[in-house]
Amino acid sequence: MRRSGLAAIAAIGSVSLLLAGCSKADDNTDKGGKSAGADAATKGVVNASTQKGGTVTYEYSDVPDSFDPGNTYYAYMYNLSRVYARPLMTFQPGAGEEGNKLVPDLAASAGVPSDGGKTWTYKLRTGLKYQDGTAITSKDVKYAVERSNFARDVLSLGPNYFQQLLVGGEAYKGPYKDKKGLASIETPDDATIVFKLKSAFQEFDYLVATPQTAPVPEAKDKGIDYVKNIVSSGSYKFESYDEGKQVTLVRNENWDPKTDPLRKQYPDKIVVKLKVNAETIDQDVQAGKAIDLGGTGVQAATQAKVVNDAALKANTDNTYGGRLVYMAINTKVAPFDNVACRKAVQYAVDKVSVQTAEGGPIRGDIATTVLPPDIPGYAKADAYATDGNKGDVAKAKEQLKACGQTAINTTITARSDRQPEIDAATAIIASLKKVGINASMKQFPSGKYFTDYAGVPAFNKKNNVGLMMMQWGADWPGGYGFLQQILNGAAIGASGNTNLSELNDPEVNANLAKAIGTQDATQRNAVYTQIDKKVMDEAALVPLTYFKVLLYRPANYTNLVSTAAFSGQYDYLNIGTTKK
Repeated sequence: MRRSGLAAIAAIGSVSLLLAGCSKADDNTDKGGKSAGADAATKGVVNASTQKGGTVTYEYSDVPDSFDPGNTYYAYMYNLSRVYARPLMTFQPGAGEEGNKLVPDLAASAGVPSDGGKTWTYKLRTGLKYQDGTAITSKDVKYAVERSNFARDVLSLGPNYFQQLLVGGEAYKGPYKDKKGLASIETPDDATIVFKLKSAFQEFDYLVATPQTAPVPEAKDKGIDYVKNIVSSGSYKFESYDEGKQVTLVRNENWDPKTDPLRKQYPDKIVVKLKVNAETIDQDVQAGKAIDLGGTGVQAATQAKVVNDAALKANTDNTYGGRLVYMAINTKVAPFDNVACRKAVQYAVDKVSVQTAEGGPIRGDIATTVLPPDIPGYAKADAYATDGNKGDVAKAKEQLKACGQTAINTTITARSDRQPEIDAATAIIASLKKVGINASMKQFPSGKYFTDYAGVPAFNKKNNVGLMMMQWGADWPGGYGFLQQILNGAAIGASGNTNLSELNDPEVNANLAKAIGTQDATQRNAVYTQIDKKVMDEAALVPLTYFKVLLYRPANYTNLVSTAAFSGQYDYLNIGTTKK
């Protein structure tokens, strides 16, 4: 997830294995988390409590791409959306590997595959209702998938897996233009939904765990403006929506715990404050006033303070987030359409300076592969090794010469509300200048980064954007869940694009399809390793660091657990507070 969007500490590559032993998914109890200390929430639930009441507050330094569950692609919004939008499947609350386990949510059980994995059938739980008391049906799930994946001219922010995979998906234009709907999503009755795929997809249960399968009543859908009046299927509903400023959620009185073994509905209210200064967020988190919604960790100044104070450090959680910090190289913008020019960039970058700019080893290990170490398919390799990871000016200049250049002028983009990303880009600019690559930085807000700027190929071509800062986390803990949306040519979109390199390599595309159709997990993961090697051979992106998050744990918030499923963030599903 760009959501990065997204820590599979010991990810399991088989859906059948992930679904085993999930009988305690409804038991959000303390599993060793009572003795709080550094990294306690990565091992168990800290401050486990069933106390109800009070207000849980989240703060964010910018605005999200969208609160619409069908039009978002950030990990923190996938995480938060579960309190008001129930997908067919979801991840159970739990620390580390436990947080990667898929469990049924809107569905009564996991999907039933047939036809070798080309057909998937789900049955809904009985008694499901929206906030207004009307029944949730399979047709609402079908409509939700159609609006979020096929009406790309209206809702372009989420991934387009269903569009790529479903029979007839390439021709269907979405429910706003075609009221007949997509024939390959069948609803034989109000409790059954069937997905017909072009080819076998062995990890489809992961796909329906995205908020794009959260039901939407067609009569209430207002397209891009649905975000202003979202109809809740979860335990909380919207009381107010002040765009770009604040959102308030209150208990959904028509949510029935008998239909939902996961949610507990602890606080009276959930408040999300937007456009809050990042340093203020750190202060509020330490004071027990808020949780950092973005889940990317404390700022550099706060980091230095907490890691050097034993008492403060005891309230931190530091873990891999299943994420890669990298710089995409635009393979469609000259001269980076020449692989030798891209290799010049690979050799030029001083990764130690980037790591330092991001906050040092506590914020990530130096990366040399596309796949992070905690994603299946990772294999240690370094195609562009340099002494001490500090870059090699001579080799970079050799590659420049090979691509017929002595100097290059280009633009590098970064998100204006992410200071570590800006600092990393600044360090890269200094490295590139030493070899004759002159990059000027343009900064854009994260909420518009993909819709209006870096994720718009036409914008990049017009503005000579050859390099783009990026952080990516797995959509689910598997090689396909990490690689598909940033490397497959079919994922390239006119807007909301996350394949920033615009890589459309036939071998990569074919191997992605081969991998996801392979039943044996070991064989499947071996193909992901091949894809990683091929992408590095093509120099389509520069791996910078394997991201580690450093979260500060507010003392008065309850049920805090760092979840692997959402990039090491705290699981937002059942957080409560001891403050009334």
